[in-house]
Amino acid sequence: MVLHRQFQDFILFLYVHMAVADGSIHSSEEQVILKKMAKLFPDDSDLKRKFDMAVIEYRSLDPVMTMNVIRESFQFFDKVTFAQKYKVYTDMYDIVNADGKVEESEKHALDGLKEIIDLNAQIRHT
Repeated sequence: MVLHRQFQDFILFLYVHMAVADGSIHSSEEQVILKKMAKLFPDDSDLKRKFDMAVIEYRSLDPVMTMNVIRESFQFFDKVTFAQKYKVYTDMYDIVNADGKVEESEKHALDGLKEIIDLNAQIRHT
């Protein structure tokens, strides 16, 4: 299931995914995301609203479907380079570390994302 037609919107979905991996969004995680969003959406004048809407969208999704959405979206955005996808992964690491501690659930979410990125890199090269 692909929810987003623009890669930037999918990246925001991933940011929210990482922030809520431990069950809540810490204010420092939100601040890191908003800072990254300024680069993703330079023409958007209300990043906080866009962030809040992304959180609502994310939380409305059945949690069982989340990894399917991520996996299928990475396949949908097949023209995005591995380097760009890996940059997204490093952004996720920044978000996970924003509150000064990495919970086991966050580590699991980060590992799952890395696995999907690596798998898509292998699929493109075979």
